[in-house]
Amino acid sequence: MVNSPKYRIEVFWSEDDEEFIAIAPELKGCSAGGLSREEAVNELEIAIDLWLEVAKEQNREIPIPAMKH
Repeated sequence: MVNSPKYRIEVFWSEDDEEFIAIAPELKGCSAGGLSREEAVNELEIAIDLWLEVAKEQNREIPIPAMKH
């Protein structure tokens, strides 16, 4: 995994999906799921790296993380 900036992560249980969902609110549409909180967060960290990679390739604006390292 790339050493990505620290974006805020929110985790919640989804009754519809029957799994935990982790989102990075600062990165529109960036989310992941898992059977545990830890799995959802791990998957989201991968999704954040991919989101940032695609944004750079497409020359999209990348939000500055609200969290400090």
